Amino acid sequence: MNETDKILSRYCPRIDFESYEDFYENYTCTVPENFNFAFDVVDEWAGLEKDKLALLWTNDEGGMKRYSFADMKRLSGKAANALLSMGIGKGDVVMLILKQRPEVWILMCALMKIGAVCIPGTYQLTMKDIVYRCNVADVKLLVSVDDPELTENIKSSLKECKTLRAAALVGGYGNGILKDGGIPAPFIDMKAEIEKADAVFLRPSGEKDTKTADPMLIYFSSGTTGMPKMVLHNHSLPLGHIVTAKYWHCVRENKVHMTQTDSGWAKFAWGKIYGQWICGAAAGAYDTEKFTPKGMLDAIQRLRPATFCAPATIFRFLIKEELSGWDFSFIEHTSVAGEPLSPEVYHRFRELTGLEIREGFGQSETSVLAAAFKWLAVKPGSMGKPAPLYGLRLLDEEGKACDDGIVGNISMTAAGKNMYDDPVTGMKPGLGPVPGLFRAYWKDREITAAAWHDGIYSTGDMAWHDDEGYYWFVGRNDDVIKCSGYRIGPFEVESALMEHPSVLECAVTAAPDPIRGQVVKATVVLARGFAASEELKRELQNHVKRVTAPYKYPRIVEFVNELPKTISGKIQRNVIRNKDRKE
Repeated sequence: MNETDKILSRYCPRIDFESYEDFYENYTCTVPENFNFAFDVVDEWAGLEKDKLALLWTNDEGGMKRYSFADMKRLSGKAANALLSMGIGKGDVVMLILKQRPEVWILMCALMKIGAVCIPGTYQLTMKDIVYRCNVADVKLLVSVDDPELTENIKSSLKECKTLRAAALVGGYGNGILKDGGIPAPFIDMKAEIEKADAVFLRPSGEKDTKTADPMLIYFSSGTTGMPKMVLHNHSLPLGHIVTAKYWHCVRENKVHMTQTDSGWAKFAWGKIYGQWICGAAAGAYDTEKFTPKGMLDAIQRLRPATFCAPATIFRFLIKEELSGWDFSFIEHTSVAGEPLSPEVYHRFRELTGLEIREGFGQSETSVLAAAFKWLAVKPGSMGKPAPLYGLRLLDEEGKACDDGIVGNISMTAAGKNMYDDPVTGMKPGLGPVPGLFRAYWKDREITAAAWHDGIYSTGDMAWHDDEGYYWFVGRNDDVIKCSGYRIGPFEVESALMEHPSVLECAVTAAPDPIRGQVVKATVVLARGFAASEELKRELQNHVKRVTAPYKYPRIVEFVNELPKTISGKIQRNVIRNKDRKE
């Protein structure tokens, strides 16, 4: 038994399975009462194999940095001591807006060590976003990259952030405001604070130590409606991502896994730290200032990941490139999550690279819920089959299980095992064996109770399953189109449109209609070399009629330069719907 298997066996009594059915029925995960990822995984690896690669980092300029687990233990220890000296302690909330700087990994581990709560944030946050997040979450410290525009947004926010004690910057990369040295008031130089701190940080004892049920991480959900919700995770979240990393990403011990995502997205937790490090793989980081397909391809050549995961948007852009001159021979496994991947993108990417893309499904609230796990044949366009532990089911409006082919709400019937007594959220007692599932929408009992009651968590996402048990995504409940008595899922129409060479991206929504109630509308971003015209519009409509049921074709087609998206990159169909209602 190698060291990775020894670490995994502490939490998973069995780690090898003969089939998907064996995996689904027999996979279990034991959650200790005082699990702390930074001590029990990062520092443990540093003790077992101090030179073991933890992080391989690159940027747009081609710079490269390597960090071992011994480096991570030392630097996170220094950062933990620095945070304590700045007045941050157990239970305090800290926001990190750090793109993919190495300090993300260092500070996330440091916050776990002192028992503070981390809020990852994307660099696209505006002043309004920053003020809202700081005040609603009682943020005491904000640590950011020294990007000029973001720095100005933070400075403008400080007077309105009621609980914020300090703001700090991490410089030394790219063209930030610290490139010429010096730290502008009122900011603290976080790198300097870390550098001067003591590297020795022992695990606290007694009340200062963490329990698994303690709050660890809050993601502001990138919902398509309303203000973002605070998704609260405790210290069991990393253990939930064992399934994500080992059985869906299929990471390789001592090899690089690359998930392309900003650190402000929940996809970072899925693919760049927890499950990957538990399974003995290194995280590959491409710290880009602006995504371009060529920059992405160059970074892949430098990092040479054995396993690769990216949002569907990246694959959509890559298949429009000339890929024949690029080396993909070192990639053994490829996966996608965040948004459904159309079959056309799957087939084209496989044709160009020889790699098949295995889809997965989940939320900021969870680890992977369903996936084309390694034992399963891929059905392009399907999210695969349910992960173990969650008791995933499709339920109708009355809470009854849906038959094959019937659209229902993706729900977790084992969610009741995950509840615990919390005076803020009002959850019921009983910490149970479902690691990776969020604890509550923090400080909002009403929204929590609406989504999570009677032992069931309803995701709000709609799907159907076929007679082989594969799940097929339809859309958010609010995105489903009701036209002349038909229920039409936007993803199926979007997949049909994506097969046409003129379509780079598209969003399908319901547009108001006085006769039919709603009609299907397609908002389309064209690929290079194509121009908007009435002729192309009719061509797209006829194309959809040919490849799917004719009644699903878009009666309205609008060409745009870009689609409205959340700061996590998801298409905001509600923005398109609201615009159409007003017009």
